[in-house]
Amino acid sequence: MLKQETIFPTDDTPSSVAHAATSPTNKVKSLASEKSSTTLADQILVQIQTSIIKGELPAGSKINEQALAEKYGISRGPTREALQTLERQRLVVRAPHVGARVAQLTVSELNDLYQLRSVLEGMACELAANRITPEQLAKLEDLLAVQETALANGDTYFQEEGDVDFHYQIIQASGNKHLQETLIGGLYHLLRMYRYQCTNKNRPVKAIAEHRRIVEAIAQRDGELASLLMRRHIEQGRKNTELRLIELQANAAAKETLANIN
Repeated sequence: MLKQETIFPTDDTPSSVAHAATSPTNKVKSLASEKSSTTLADQILVQIQTSIIKGELPAGSKINEQALAEKYGISRGPTREALQTLERQRLVVRAPHVGARVAQLTVSELNDLYQLRSVLEGMACELAANRITPEQLAKLEDLLAVQETALANGDTYFQEEGDVDFHYQIIQASGNKHLQETLIGGLYHLLRMYRYQCTNKNRPVKAIAEHRRIVEAIAQRDGELASLLMRRHIEQGRKNTELRLIELQANAAAKETLANIN
């Protein structure tokens, strides 16, 4: 995000979340006071969703519905509704005799997700090269220019969603409703969780350069090349994310072992 922080959705919460007050209760009250079509459950969903993606609710941790309701100063009804949506987004999992927990980050699931993502986003690029409108292309190039400038200025990045997400814009430009529903509705936030928590600090520079080549191929209406470049881009992202996840898990295991010894 532009600092605040510059948004760099590499390899990939609405802006209202990014700029809200730090207190969860104040965030909800502020949002609720605005004239908005969003429901209370929608507002709570964004808050919990962001906490999970950023690791503030740790992966694998147990979710206490009553505690969340008290934290956000609301009844359990909207909280329960938000958690049901998070289950559909696979950020929350529920098991018999265990209850609801934040999704656990695993190397196996990471690889499965990125394999599927590579195929689908490659297809999105191919379709976008044929279907993207001049307005959509200009918007994509503007976003890339902002990211390149911010990166040159040393700004950090956060995987924002929606129109400020490079991948999101390409998926939208594909014009394929079912592809959009699968990537944006079904996989999007779980992928954001992996990317946010497991991004290699050196990745953004290379990722933005790869984004530039993809945009150039789309602008040239070369769907085959755009698809190939996107698949390579996602594979490189997968490798970097996997290495970082393994490193984080090893560090966590070492800390646990040390704590048990002490």
